[in-house]
Amino acid sequence: MNRTEKFYLFHIIRRNIYYFIIRIIRRFQRIFYLKKDHKFLFLLSPPYCGSTMLNQLLSSSRNVSCNNNLGTREGQLLPKIKKIMFDSDRWDNSVKYPWDEIKQIWMKYWNFSKTIFLEKSTPNIIRADEIDIIFSPAYYICFVRNPYAQVEGIMRRNKQDANTAAEFAIQCLEYQKKNKSRNNTLYFSYEQLCDNPEEIVLKLKRFLPELNDINYQIKFTSHNFKSSKAMRMVNLNQEKINKISYDDLKIINSVFCRRKDLLESFNYRIIER
Repeated sequence: MNRTEKFYLFHIIRRNIYYFIIRIIRRFQRIFYLKKDHKFLFLLSPPYCGSTMLNQLLSSSRNVSCNNNLGTREGQLLPKIKKIMFDSDRWDNSVKYPWDEIKQIWMKYWNFSKTIFLEKSTPNIIRADEIDIIFSPAYYICFVRNPYAQVEGIMRRNKQDANTAAEFAIQCLEYQKKNKSRNNTLYFSYEQLCDNPEEIVLKLKRFLPELNDINYQIKFTSHNFKSSKAMRMVNLNQEKINKISYDDLKIINSVFCRRKDLLESFNYRIIER
């Protein structure tokens, strides 16, 4: 076993120990707070759109419990859940999940002393109808980002070509167009959050009064290309878009121009260089 393999194994063991301890703690909390009224809050966001930052913002409230506080903070990456949800067909909307089983596992990770149970797994954007059947009362935050910035993230971090990344971004907007009109849903964009945090925080508080103590001035540890250190909320779109090459931009626009109407429905425009 080489050094990299040993490090990876140590990382896995450490995470599993952490999750085991969390489950033990949560078990005792359920005993004392089982009758407490809870609300399920699902963050519906495509990948590489700033959802980890938004999750951290929501989790700054003393009334919120996220089911996974590590990494990208997604419930689909928890032990046992990962085998069910995090596989190659997770973006196939014809695949049906055993939501009753998933809920039972997630309940082992939420803190029952909190009022709001927060979940953020990016493929949830294609399964909100199924989620709505199992979780009650369910509330949703529908979140989008400039698709050019999203495509840059997909290409850089997933090593995908421009055409595939652009097609995926359009598919995500199609799902979000439906999701933002759901009942019990608050819609806003990454740009609105970063550029006018006071306004969005006010909307969040009106949407769920339990969020009355969220703090947008915290430092965020969510992954970004700019720094590995925690940093304040900042709009990184332009810097990401500037990283897209001229040739890739032409390919992206060949996809986006076919759905110009969809982009404009979210107040996004075709970018020329």
